[in-house]
Amino acid sequence: MKSISILVPRGAVLGSIEGPRLVFSEVNALLQRMGRAPLFRVQLVGLVPDTPVCGGLYQVHTELLIQNVAETDLVVIPAVDGDPRQALEANRDFLPWIVGQYQRGAEVASLCLGAFMLAATGLITGRQCTTHWAAAPAFRAMFPEVQLVEDKLITDEHGIYSSGGAFSYLNLVLYLIEKYASREIAVTCAKVFQIDIERVSQSAFAIFSGQKDHGDEPIRRAQSYIEDNYQERLTVDQLADMLALSRRNLERRFKKATANSVAEYIQRVKIEAAKNGLEASRENVNEVMYRVGYTDPKAFRTTFKRLTGLSPKEYRARYGRERVLAS
Repeated sequence: MKSISILVPRGAVLGSIEGPRLVFSEVNALLQRMGRAPLFRVQLVGLVPDTPVCGGLYQVHTELLIQNVAETDLVVIPAVDGDPRQALEANRDFLPWIVGQYQRGAEVASLCLGAFMLAATGLITGRQCTTHWAAAPAFRAMFPEVQLVEDKLITDEHGIYSSGGAFSYLNLVLYLIEKYASREIAVTCAKVFQIDIERVSQSAFAIFSGQKDHGDEPIRRAQSYIEDNYQERLTVDQLADMLALSRRNLERRFKKATANSVAEYIQRVKIEAAKNGLEASRENVNEVMYRVGYTDPKAFRTTFKRLTGLSPKEYRARYGRERVLAS
């Protein structure tokens, strides 16, 4: 039987504690209905017996404290609300325990913003990790040594897992169930909880907003100009002339400030505008394409799919106004 230790940090998001507990427990129930022995021993583990979560709205009673857990097979780090630095400080005592469990053979899985606590352990220095797309700028600022892959829904490297934003953690839970139990059990759980088991990217859910939390005023001006004039044909040379910077200097400073090249930033702004058009308007795909400044349908479709994981038609079918009204 595999021991699963779901941590209960101070200020945790309740759903990312109860969700995994519920789904892993359902595996045991399914196996018992099949006449088989349960697979998981699921336990809540904390620093204190009763931990406030969700801004103090709830308290979670933990069955075990970290000092009572000598060994486990999987450590699950849930998301924590609020300022990530304050959250880490409030839960710092978990870090050496997580490292110790990993060194003794346990696997570790972070859910959504739990990636901040995972990164703070030092276990993923130089490795890949994902988290909520909206937290990507803050994560990069705090942990530049970690390879953040914000488009991915799940990462799996050396027994350490991470999941994308919000309820994407359910896909990681299914991934682990498939690994520990079987594909059949994972698919059954997906049906019971109505989870899209095949989803591999969170790109379609990302809302691009330019990273402006930096002190480079000329770059902020460039960002604003791009966002106000995305329908036009914008070039790096044009922006460099406008800001009285060399092309090389602009590219270097822009990448440092925003984590995007100038060309990437322009593409992201255009595609975000296209997403909004496909969601809210009745314009056809070509009309939306022209309105956001593209003239080459193939280039538009290729860029759209690269940034969202869906074709324009697939995106409209999933998020368009007509789909919402019809449902």
